[in-house]
This record gives sequence, C-alpha cells and structure tokens, in this order.
Amino acid sequence: MFYFRKIIILLSLSLIIALPDSLQAAQEKPHIVYIMVDDMGYGDAGCYNPKSKVPTPHIDSLANAGMRFTDAHSPGALCHPSRYGLLTGQHPFRTDVSLWRKQPVIREGQMTIASLLQSNDYRTAMVGKWHLGFQENGYDKPLPGGPADRGFDSYFGIRASTDIPPYFYIRGNRAVAPPTDHIEANNSKGWSPIQGAFWRAGGIAPGLQLKDVLPRFTDEAITVIEDHAETKNKKPLMLYLAYPAPHTPWLPSPEFRGSSKAGMFGDFLVMVDAMIGRVLEALDEAGMSKNTLLFFCSDNGPVWYDTDVQRLGHDSVGELRGMKADAWEGGHRMPFIARWPGRIKAGSVSAQTICFTDMLATFAAVVDAELPPDAGPDSFDILPVLLGKQPEAKAIRGPLVIPARRGMMSIRSGHWKLITGLGSGGFSKPAHIKPQPGDPKGQLYHLGNDLAETRNLYQEKPDIVKSLQSKLAQILNQTKTRP
Repeated sequence: MFYFRKIIILLSLSLIIALPDSLQAAQEKPHIVYIMVDDMGYGDAGCYNPKSKVPTPHIDSLANAGMRFTDAHSPGALCHPSRYGLLTGQHPFRTDVSLWRKQPVIREGQMTIASLLQSNDYRTAMVGKWHLGFQENGYDKPLPGGPADRGFDSYFGIRASTDIPPYFYIRGNRAVAPPTDHIEANNSKGWSPIQGAFWRAGGIAPGLQLKDVLPRFTDEAITVIEDHAETKNKKPLMLYLAYPAPHTPWLPSPEFRGSSKAGMFGDFLVMVDAMIGRVLEALDEAGMSKNTLLFFCSDNGPVWYDTDVQRLGHDSVGELRGMKADAWEGGHRMPFIARWPGRIKAGSVSAQTICFTDMLATFAAVVDAELPPDAGPDSFDILPVLLGKQPEAKAIRGPLVIPARRGMMSIRSGHWKLITGLGSGGFSKPAHIKPQPGDPKGQLYHLGNDLAETRNLYQEKPDIVKSLQSKLAQILNQTKTRP
C-alpha cells in the first residue's frame, strides 16, 4: 500500500513540476509571416481557379495546409490604400493616402501591426515595397517616417513600385545608393501601355537592375529567417514580406519564360510562386514552420483586360468582374490564405467576409494583447474564424466600405453590395457614367446570386439602396467601426 502511495505522490509531483513547461508551451507566441504580392488576381492561383493557365504549386500548398478565404478584401483597390489599411487597421478613406509621394501616410505614433508586435516582445522585420511615404529631403539624407519609424526593427526594400521612379534600395532609413543615374522608359509590344515590361523614366541607383529586385527581396527575407534561427533569438519573429510583383514590369528570369500559358504576366507569376517556395523552404530548414502563423494575399486586383482573356484564355480575376482600381469585385476581392500547423485546419475554406484591416485586431488576439481605444478603428478580430470557432452563418465583422477612384465608394453588408456611382470607378472602361433621365444613380448587386455583378438591382430594390446608403453615411461620419 505504501509503495503505491509513494508512486502516486511521485507522479503528482512530476505533473506539478511539468505544469509550468506545459503552460509555457501552450502560451508560446507564434512567429508571424505575412506575404503580400502585388497585382495578382483572384483567379490566378490554381487553388482559386482550376482553369488558371498559371501553375502556382507553392501558393496552392498553403491552401492545402491551411484556410483559404473566398470573400477576403483589400481595404482599397490600389497599392497604397491597401497597404495602409493592412498596417494600421484603419480604412484608407479616413486619411489622405495620396500624400505618399513626399511624406509619410502613417502618422507618427499611430499603431501598426509591427509596433503592436514590437511592444509585445517580437522581433519585427520588413522586406519589400513600402509605398506609404517618407519625409523626403534628398535621397542622400535619412528618410524618416518609413518602416524603421513605424514599428519595424529592420527594413530592406524600395520606395514604391518597380515602375515608379526613382528606383533605389533602402536599408533602415537610408538609401543604399542614391538614384544618381537615369533610366529611360520602357514598354512591351503586344500589350497595353501599362502592361508587360513597362516602367517609367527616372532616376535609378547605379548598378540596380529592375529584373533583380524580386530575387533580391527573396534573398533578404531568407537572410532574416536564417539569422533569426542561427542567433537562437528567444523573441518570436514577425516578417512582413511585400513583394512588388507580379506588378509591372513583368520581368521573368530566363528559366521562367514560357512556364505558363498566360504570357509574360503568367511567367512572372510562376517566378513569384517559386520565390514564395524558397521562403517556405527557409522556414522549414530553420525549424520554424510548425510554430509560424503565415498569411498570403495580394494587395489588389490585376491589370488584365477582356482582350487578354480572349487572347490567352486566362481570366486573372476568375469569375469576378473588373480589375485593379475598380469598385467591382475584381478590384478588391483577393486571394487570402492562412496557415498555422496544428491550429488552423488543413484544407479548410471560409466564406466569411473579411478585410486586411482586420489583421491588427487579429494579431492582438494571437498575442493576447488589448488594443488601445484609438488603434485599429476598423479592425475586427478574425482569430475565431481561423481556429474554426466562428459559425460560418454568423458574420465576424460589420459592413465593409471600400473606396474606388473618382470618389466612388462601395459598401458591402451581407450579400448586398452598393456602389455609389455608375461605371467601374477604376481602370475598366467606362470608369464613370453620368446617369441619364430614368437611369439608376448607382449600382446594387446581390453577390450571393450574382457574384459577377451582371444585374443591377438599384431601381428594383429601393429599400435596400436606402438602407445601405444610411449605413455608408454612418460609417463615413464615424471615426471607427470596431466595437
């Protein structure tokens, strides 16, 4: 009897001793890697479009191992508003994002996903396209107001897109080499003026080759991961990898040319997918994959015309209507995938309506932090969706408002979507249509029955129009939508 009692006591003591380690393991904060590509459409990846003419095995592997969202939206249908919303959790129409060319769009002291995680003991790194402005006073001087001043411990990247001069690399808050040389403009035959190997004339750093930017960023991201593993940094890592591709210029390396059936764009996207594969491999080799919450998305829709679909048989937006900059779904409904081994169910799919602005509140939930009242005003915590705890029939967030160009807005509530004008509001023609007598003044679609936005119900459903107009006015007049 004494012998068995002794065993029970020893087992109990061993459980008590082991308990803190178990709790520590349960509370261990994951690494967070957020990969954003540029101008990739909803229908480009095979996991979203079985008819895609572009092989994307690495992006597809993320969907197979994680959760694929079918109703995820960028905060805007262009590069800079989309990135602003992601980083700040605030709708871009609440500030003037057009100021990015000369000054920072994110104000000093404004919380970002990086500063949130930095304050919660993360090592934060960014590689890639910023496009949210610096306080510019000459490229031979420091560039305040960028990633290094908005929560990132390290930064290597470029000021904006690889078709917007001046072209130069930035490390921290200094140009690696100022853009003292000049590059002439370039276009590609057989494509529109803003497609193909298109870039604008302007300043460029000596020795910089636009074709090298994508692989260079991949090398830099891998270095961040390897350094974190080799130094055995006890802090979790947050890496924001903002690829400037497959945005123009489309510059696939020789080994990727002809790798798709969607022309230069498709070949360049195959190269992007391969670069993502290299990053995933680096996480594996560093032993970090199992404890990494990884997100993949595109910032906005593609520049892909109906003539491209007819000529190549590839529809970059899949079953959606429109493209980059448009108020239609092709402008802002994005591929969005989350992978977290052991936490997010492999091969799962969610139809929840979400927005990139929701990342700030979600990251706060992941690290068990409370957002200050003035932070992330339009950010909703989607962690319950990721963990499979949110019923699909119950919305995780409130109505979604997305700005297009020319002052046009869209609001989404449930299946209903209202656009406040006629036309695309963006790059698709006609961008704007002036209503004639008897015409509807806007567009109303039921996306549950008409995802391609082919039937305008504006005049048939005046009560729905009035209700959505009221909700839109309320949101525009409020300073926040987050509870």
